[in-house]
Amino acid sequence: MTAAFLRVAILPLVAGFASLALAADIPTAERRSGSEFMGPETRAMQDDDTTNPGMLWVLDGEAAWRRREGAADKSCADCHGYAQTSMNGVAARYPAFDAAKGRPVDLEERINMCRSEQQKATPLPFESQALLALTAYVGRQSRGQAIAVADDARTYPFIAAGREIFERRQGQLDLSCASCHDDNWGKKLAGAPVPQAHPTGYPTYRLEWQTLGSLQRRLRNCMIGMRAEPYAYGTAENVDLELYLMWRARGLAIETPAVRP
Repeated sequence: MTAAFLRVAILPLVAGFASLALAADIPTAERRSGSEFMGPETRAMQDDDTTNPGMLWVLDGEAAWRRREGAADKSCADCHGYAQTSMNGVAARYPAFDAAKGRPVDLEERINMCRSEQQKATPLPFESQALLALTAYVGRQSRGQAIAVADDARTYPFIAAGREIFERRQGQLDLSCASCHDDNWGKKLAGAPVPQAHPTGYPTYRLEWQTLGSLQRRLRNCMIGMRAEPYAYGTAENVDLELYLMWRARGLAIETPAVRP
């Protein structure tokens, strides 16, 4: 069953967002960022910009923000000015609905849309250092802002489609994302605590990866871990799942660039 079919099937049923609430949901008062499940050393690394390795990508992104590129010979700053002002709070609202496309787009896709349409430049490959750097730089401007993706008539079907993916059992292990992150958060898996899967800090520097990575990379890793077929980078299914996870984390603060084990 495709995400497109799910969206069409769910749309007539959504009269209000209360229909998405299930008993298994983590109560609002119990929602916790993944940083709260980390050891004190990792939290200290994240909270200090001089030790947070993700800041290296932020610095590269700052340089890219000012660099003129493409046939239009324009920079991000030429349109948006100082990122500290114009991008403040932006990452907390993504994925966001794009009227021209008729669907949500995540921050990486928005950056590439600007490159194609405004700079007349080639889109950056998913998970490339250049795209991660720009995304981290934009995300950094929202640090401390509460996640507040739109939850209106346009986004309901896509949030519902993302939720269906989150709760669907799949793969050889017959697990869902909810099996770990709703039903067993706080317990141990291979000696490590299971977090609630709130995407508060992407792009994130994972010590396991020894590099920065996107939320889509993490989603693909989880699906591979369930012995399921991961969605390709940039697919509607990944963006729907991203949107649902951000909606699920509403009210939590952006931590980009986060550090995780």
